[in-house]
Amino acid sequence: MRIVINGDIREVSENITLAELIKSLHLTPERVAVELNRRVIRRSEWAETTFGEDDRIEIVHFVGGGSSPFSSV
Repeated sequence: MRIVINGDIREVSENITLAELIKSLHLTPERVAVELNRRVIRRSEWAETTFGEDDRIEIVHFVGGGSSPFSSV
């Protein structure tokens, strides 16, 4: 089945869940937010969430670290 992840077309098995997709992409679940067809999916729903042909998934990966210009204020 074809889905679109962050603008890239990907082929996935028809019965893959969102939780399995995140794992297959080697992402840390606690550090990502996922939108499916413009709807944010709660992490508690990932194990039951499956996809349809041409679904659009946006994955945002949160990264910590770095310095802030306000840290010395």
